[in-house]
Amino acid sequence: MATLTKRSVETLIDLVEIKLSCLQVFDRDDAKELAALEQARRELREILPAPTQHTIVQFPDAEAQRAAG
Repeated sequence: MATLTKRSVETLIDLVEIKLSCLQVFDRDDAKELAALEQARRELREILPAPTQHTIVQFPDAEAQRAAG
C-alpha cells in the first residue's frame, strides 16, 4: 500500500475543502457528492497526526498598548 506524506494529505484536504465550498446542491446527485466529499475530508483528517497542544501566553501590557493605538 502506498503512503502519503503529511504535506500531500494537507494538500488533498485543501482541495476537498475548496470543492466543498464551491459545490451547490441542486439535486440528489449533488447531495451524494457532498456527502462523499465530507467523508473524504473526515478520512483524510484521520490520517494526519493529532495536532500538538500549544500553550497560549497572554501579554496584557502588549494588548493594552495595541488597543490604545
